[in-house]
Amino acid sequence: MTVSPVNSLPQFDVLVVGAGAAGLYTALCLPQQYRVGLITKDEVSRSASDWAQGGIAAVIDPQDSTELHVQDTLKAGVGLCDYDAVKFLVENASECIHDLVALGVGFDRRGPDLALTLEAAHSRRRVLHAADTTGRAVVSRLAEQVLSRKNIQVLSQAFVLDLWLDGQVCQGVSVFYGERLHWVRSRAVILATGGGGQVFAQTTNPAVSTGDGVAIAHRAGAILRDLEFVQFHPTALTQPSAPRFLISEAVRGEGAHLVDRVGHRFAFDYHPAGELAPRDVVSRAIFSHLQKTEPDPASANVWLDLRPIPAKTIQHRFPNIIGMCQRWGIDVFQDPIPVAPAAHYWMGGINADLTNQTSIARLYAVGETASTGVHGANRLASNSLLECLVFGAQFAQLALEDLPELGDQSCDESVQPPKSSDLEKIQAMRLELPRVVWQGAGICRDEKNLDAAIAQVQAWQTDFRALALSQTLLNLTPHHSFRFEVPDADQICRDWGELHNLLEIADLILRSAKFRTESRGGHYRSDYPDTISEWQVHTIVQFGSWRTSSVTSEIF
Repeated sequence: MTVSPVNSLPQFDVLVVGAGAAGLYTALCLPQQYRVGLITKDEVSRSASDWAQGGIAAVIDPQDSTELHVQDTLKAGVGLCDYDAVKFLVENASECIHDLVALGVGFDRRGPDLALTLEAAHSRRRVLHAADTTGRAVVSRLAEQVLSRKNIQVLSQAFVLDLWLDGQVCQGVSVFYGERLHWVRSRAVILATGGGGQVFAQTTNPAVSTGDGVAIAHRAGAILRDLEFVQFHPTALTQPSAPRFLISEAVRGEGAHLVDRVGHRFAFDYHPAGELAPRDVVSRAIFSHLQKTEPDPASANVWLDLRPIPAKTIQHRFPNIIGMCQRWGIDVFQDPIPVAPAAHYWMGGINADLTNQTSIARLYAVGETASTGVHGANRLASNSLLECLVFGAQFAQLALEDLPELGDQSCDESVQPPKSSDLEKIQAMRLELPRVVWQGAGICRDEKNLDAAIAQVQAWQTDFRALALSQTLLNLTPHHSFRFEVPDADQICRDWGELHNLLEIADLILRSAKFRTESRGGHYRSDYPDTISEWQVHTIVQFGSWRTSSVTSEIF
């Protein structure tokens, strides 16, 4: 691999890393006098937001109230929501919905009014939707707006390796873009990279969801919070060879039944709300029922029967689900859909306040990659897209300070080409890692499986650091700009970087799950099955050290 110096990318006022709903809406809300760089490792529309089906929760019905929405959110969060954050989220929801409507997002309507549906654990119909592709409707419209803004430069197919720090002040990122490594300065960096579902063998998340923001923030020393809390969606398509396509919560809200192979609606055996119990309850109900009734529960499924819903309602509300099921040989009007739980949403993330500020100066986090206190131990359905919007809107008030001037310290380095054996090891670890994490930190966890998974992940981390490519990329210093003149350089760097991040968040999730010796929300320990009042605290992680913090305390 030969290396040649190249000119750096320009300095930006703000760098936004991630192009889902949070990143796009943030970029649009930033004052237009700022020069904004929007970095995405794929195309602008490739994100978990684009896959979101159910909708956006907001109080717009006169029969509803902000207090009801607040209470529903707090109840779902099982004691770990921060009340002020939830209140802020709910009270600012309608304004953001009106903004989306003004931007041209085509929500479904009943006559002149916005149509609302019911989802699990909501006490009222308050979920707005665009058929069953709400995320796509929102993201596509936001992307159009972003691409039309002259102050926003989109850097697609770009992979951020790490934050660029001066002490504990963020002043940019190192990014691999256009077969070159660049150090890009900015007056603020906003991480909007979404979740990390790809660390699990079964997930509804797209391939881009590799926990990048949380991993690079941890390496920089940012405070992280509640990483053990992962929401497993109860109903992902489990047809052989098919992707784990999410079958929206809204399907059950409209009246679909969960049944076992003999047609029994078993969910009521585990919770009085049946199919409309909170997601963690329904996921564990499926897991437990399969353990009791199936000879091979790991590969078994239950069934989601849409036939109790009027056919016209199915056609109007769920055309995307109809089409995806048809693609895999399932006629939802005649046959139930085979489903099983899959990792869906990460409640934990980078600790951030109501202005999205993290514990590192000039570094912000928004959306699923952040932990603002609105989700607690278990997210209420359809509050995720809402969080992206409400907290993204906060950046309209962002005031920036000037960066100190730096001298020209650029230099060249020579590095060796990646060995084929290194690339093979990267691929092998990437294949095996999700299986180990699923076994150790899936729906039901215990100390024995957690310890085994932690030991394996830490062994892989040692092997990863020993790779020749790692010796180069883990020892980068600012102002070294490279051009990698090998075939598929972009993909090699991305594969390496994603595995680096996945190993990091695998270790963080597993060790956080071991640290919390109780069951609460999305975290279930079969060896500690009870919810314990002494554990009504946040799990705090920084520099590989774990502690607790009270729900209402200020921790930075």
